Amino acid sequence: MANDATTTASLPTAMKLAYASAATAPLVRGRRGFMEYRELGVTDASAGWMRAQVGKVKTGMTEPTGWHYHLCEGQFVYALKGWVTLEFEDGKVLDCRAGDSVFIPGGMRHNETRTSDDFEYLEISVPADMGTVPCDRPPKRG
Repeated sequence: MANDATTTASLPTAMKLAYASAATAPLVRGRRGFMEYRELGVTDASAGWMRAQVGKVKTGMTEPTGWHYHLCEGQFVYALKGWVTLEFEDGKVLDCRAGDSVFIPGGMRHNETRTSDDFEYLEISVPADMGTVPCDRPPKRG
């Protein structure tokens, strides 16, 4: 399918091909000290439009991350190994295990409360520069 101006109008014009392997994708600094992050080259290739990283716990989570939301259009997480427990502002609690995925719209308050010692995941965010804003725990519903 050829690129069509109606479907690519909001995308950066300077996009380029990106390829990453386990040997070439560098470790980068990330949001959480108990995690390591491997940058897959999408940030540069998409001129900052999207970010793709693999995150892996160095040690299991010892305390929740705290309630927060992200300044982005959306964040997609696909669990590769292990599990993570997530709480959301609407009261949902999800145990995401290997093979599970979750899409979190920008601005949605959430909290990671636990992980396995081997949790590993693919995370994609739009845009690449996704801010994190701490916030209060949402009021209990119902």
